[in-house]
Amino acid sequence: MRLTLGFVITFACAGLHAQPPQGPQPEAVKQGQALARQGKLEEALALYRQELQKAPDSVPVNNAAGVVLDLLGRTKEAKTYFAKAIEAAPTPQAKAAAQRAMAMSYAFDNDCAGTVRYEQLVMDHWIAEKNFYQQGEMANEAARVCIEAGDLDAAEKWYRKGTELGLQEPGIAADRTALWKFRLEHALARLAASRGRKDEALKHVAAAKALLDGNPGMAKQQSIFYPYLAGYVALYTGDAAGALTELAKANQNDPFIHCLIGTAHEKLGQKQQALEHYRKAAQATAHNPPAAYAVPLARKKLAGQ
Repeated sequence: MRLTLGFVITFACAGLHAQPPQGPQPEAVKQGQALARQGKLEEALALYRQELQKAPDSVPVNNAAGVVLDLLGRTKEAKTYFAKAIEAAPTPQAKAAAQRAMAMSYAFDNDCAGTVRYEQLVMDHWIAEKNFYQQGEMANEAARVCIEAGDLDAAEKWYRKGTELGLQEPGIAADRTALWKFRLEHALARLAASRGRKDEALKHVAAAKALLDGNPGMAKQQSIFYPYLAGYVALYTGDAAGALTELAKANQNDPFIHCLIGTAHEKLGQKQQALEHYRKAAQATAHNPPAAYAVPLARKKLAGQ
C-alpha cells in the first residue's frame, strides 16, 4: 500500500460507469441486503448461511455472503463463497458477474494484481460478446483498484486500455466518445497529482473541464465528478483548504469522497471533523472500488482514534 497524505487517495466514483443489468434476486438476498444497510452485517451473513444450507449452489446467495464477509474484513473467507459462485454459475454472464465480485474481493485486500487477474476474465466474457463498452468498463475498474494499491504504472496502463477499448464501440455516439476522453483526462490528472507533477495534473484538469463545457449532453451525467477531481488535485498538491471547498460540491453519498474530506481535515489538524467523515465512509455497504478502499481504511482510522 502506498502511503501519501496519510493514505492513498484514489479515483473511485461508483456512478462514473454503468453496471450491467442484474436479474431478480432471491428473497433471502433482498432481506440480507436490507439488514446490511442497517449495519447488521453479522445478521445478514447468518441469513445467507441458513439459505445456503438449503441451496448450497445458489450463485446470488454465495455472492451475497461473500460481499458481507468482505465488508466485515474477512476477505479470505469471502473468496471461498465467490469461488463457489463462479463454479456454480449456470451461464457465461453469471460466471462473469461472479468473477467480477471476486475481483472486488481482491480490491478489499488492496491487491492490484489479484483484481486485474479476475477483471481480465470478465473482459474475456465481453470480448466474446464483442461488447467494447463493457471491456473498457472492466479495464477502468481494474485501473481504479491499482491506483488505490499504489501501482500507478499499472493503473495508467489499464486506464489507457479502457479508453482504447471503449472507443472501439461500433457507431459510438459523440457523447460516449467525449465520456471516454473525459474519463481518461480525469484519470491522468489524478495520476499526475499522485506522482507530484502539479503542472501536468492541472493541464489534465483543464482538459477535463473543456470536455464537460463542450459536451453538454455528457456533462449532465458527469459534471458531478469535476469537483471531485478538482478537490483531489488540490489535496495532492498541498491545498487542503481548497480541497475541502471543492469536495463539498462532490457526491456526498460516495464513501471515498468522505475519505478525501477526512484526509483534508487531518491535514488541517481538524481531527474531530476528520473522524466524522471516516464514520460516514465506514457505513458503506456497496461492493465496488469506492467501498473496497474506503471501508477498511475508515474503520482503521476509527479504531486508532
